[in-house]
Amino acid sequence: MRFDLLTIFPEFFSGPFDFGIVKRARQQNLIEVVVHDLRSFTFDRHHIVDDRPFGGGDGMLLKPEPIFLAVESLLAEGAQLPSEKPAAVVLLSPQGRLFTQAEAVRFACDHSRMILICGRYEGVDERVAEHLITDEISIGDYVLTGGEIPAMVVVDAVTRLLPNVLGSDTSAIHDSFSDGLLDSPHFTRPAQFRDWAVPDVLISGHHAEVAKWRRKAALRKTLLMRPDLLVKAELSDLDRQWLDEFRKTLKPEESFEKD
Repeated sequence: MRFDLLTIFPEFFSGPFDFGIVKRARQQNLIEVVVHDLRSFTFDRHHIVDDRPFGGGDGMLLKPEPIFLAVESLLAEGAQLPSEKPAAVVLLSPQGRLFTQAEAVRFACDHSRMILICGRYEGVDERVAEHLITDEISIGDYVLTGGEIPAMVVVDAVTRLLPNVLGSDTSAIHDSFSDGLLDSPHFTRPAQFRDWAVPDVLISGHHAEVAKWRRKAALRKTLLMRPDLLVKAELSDLDRQWLDEFRKTLKPEESFEKD
């Protein structure tokens, strides 16, 4: 997978991809991360990439010309490389579709290259969204100063789903959100820390019971922290039975479910 990052602050990415799993994936040539300065796709003396919005309003907008030129140049360059999977051209913006684990899986499976456009100021000329990109993505319902941090999030989330990146083939499968639920709680040594002990079942050696405990714990944690996820999660009759039992034991202040 190749990630092309378009930004007016290329120095923003000095360091974040030099640690952990992403660094190892780069060293093993499993991914390539290339940062492009959007100002290098301008032709005026001052390398202007922004201008005032038509109709008035606060702030400035990124102009369409350098973004179109940058993306079209990268796509033309990529056309020379053999690949069965198309490139995704992604605009990071607060107006985009929410980036979820399912979206990360889709990008990892369906694309061999991602061109990530980092918005800035008050946003990007709408013609970029209408005529250039394949996806518009938001990492949450809040506003950031630019798309650089969301781009880092996308690179990290997609990278760990690529083949051979993680040490275990099942690591990504068991992540939170992979099956529509939060992950179950995890414990490590010591088995007894202060007055808190690890659940006996986890050190029992009974794999079926451990799997059952983890499923129930994941359901309970999702009910407590993200009950909205249960609406779309694939639940068995037994899952629903356990959830009903959990609901009966919840204190009023623990419930985030809507009436």
